[in-house]
Amino acid sequence: MSDDADSEDADDARDALAWETTDSDVAYDCPGFDVVHEDVVLPDGTESDFDYLDEAPSVVVLPLTPQGDVVVIEEWRQAVKRVNRGLPAGGVEDADADLADAAHRELTEETGYEAERVEKLASFEPTNGVANARHHYFVAYGCTPSGEQELDFNESIRVEETTRDALRGALRRDDLRDGRAALALLYYETFGPEAEFRA
Repeated sequence: MSDDADSEDADDARDALAWETTDSDVAYDCPGFDVVHEDVVLPDGTESDFDYLDEAPSVVVLPLTPQGDVVVIEEWRQAVKRVNRGLPAGGVEDADADLADAAHRELTEETGYEAERVEKLASFEPTNGVANARHHYFVAYGCTPSGEQELDFNESIRVEETTRDALRGALRRDDLRDGRAALALLYYETFGPEAEFRA
């Protein structure tokens, strides 16, 4: 975490809306996340408790081929009992030198593609009402199938290329249900280097 993020967290802890945490423990742990149980005091003095998912930071990669097509994955998602079209993504590991290194690694592990370069797009907290997850979005340029796919034992993934027009069409038809993929595409189309609109 950066010094700026530490400073923001310290400022938030002093905000009048902040809750005070009086006790915290891991109620349940499993691969990928922990469930943390906390005793808290609300701003009006009410004592209560709160449970949330504790997750490692993750990277989400929007991979573009030299022709500008998008490398997408289709993966079985047990929670919703269907195949999900999305983008390569995964947790940052201790061996990763930085977030860009994690983006390169996740891209190759899940797709077998390698990128000439990656650039940071943005960071988001997708479900901060129930989890402390933080997703760091990257666009990967010059992606070619020159690496070796290395899937985890519980990953069922197939890889294909599609056009950005086709992906936008899927999003418009409500066929692109993966929130990370939708956000990456919308952010890149709105604020990326080829976007017509600038904030």
